[in-house]
Amino acid sequence: TPPRLPWDAVPHPGGPVSLAAPATAPPPVERATLRVPLAGGLAVTVHLAVYPRAAWRLRVVAFPRLVPLAAWCDRAGIAHAITGGFFLTPDGPALGDLCVAGVPRPSTPVDPRFAAVRACLWADGDALAIGARDALPPSPTCDVLQAGPRLVAGGRPAVHDGDDPEGFSAGRHQFDSDITDGRHPRAAIGVDGGRVILLASDGRADDEAGLTLGELAALLAHLGAEDALNLDGGGSAALVTDGALRNRPREADGRDIPGGRPIASALVLLPADQPESAAA
Repeated sequence: TPPRLPWDAVPHPGGPVSLAAPATAPPPVERATLRVPLAGGLAVTVHLAVYPRAAWRLRVVAFPRLVPLAAWCDRAGIAHAITGGFFLTPDGPALGDLCVAGVPRPSTPVDPRFAAVRACLWADGDALAIGARDALPPSPTCDVLQAGPRLVAGGRPAVHDGDDPEGFSAGRHQFDSDITDGRHPRAAIGVDGGRVILLASDGRADDEAGLTLGELAALLAHLGAEDALNLDGGGSAALVTDGALRNRPREADGRDIPGGRPIASALVLLPADQPESAAA
């Protein structure tokens, strides 16, 4: 069956849903491109990929230098990935905790006023969790990616427009702009007991409004996510599925970014039977 559509969203022209592949192919992925109507007569294109957790394993990847996601995926032979956490512009490093297989990677700490509450994704083998950094369990083998804010908790939106529970507006000196302010291209990950949902939205064009954080949270809750995390967005938002960049990255002034902006980290989905070294 196709993914559950948000509100009265419709499949975007030219964006068919790709359903389960034959058993001899890689594990199945549901993919959809939706046109989502917004308040004020606006709309945005949203790209989704849904992965059965029993068949896929999620890993954090930290890049030694900034690189466009699609170009890195092509070189590394990775078919499924999404933008990871934030970074200090123009050249890095990553912002917030970043850990791969228990090993901390170079990063700049989050403003200490907000470090403990700023949300993270935690992955260890088949286990996944999203929550405040200090609420996640310690592990010598885990992957950790700090981003935020947490969008969904317990199946309900955890952030609403005008809220700033994790200090992104107050801590905007670590960003190019206030990520809580207005509609922008967005990237996010949602999880439930059986699925991983990757989402990227377009934006920054007359016919592409982008999403507020509240709209993004409501959308992911409607899609059935039990927990969800906002990832780096704006021109950095990138979703690669089946080896192709699905969204259309743009600069703040609306100019296209061919191939996407260089980024500091990513989340990758690997078939559960694929060797761990494939994500290194």
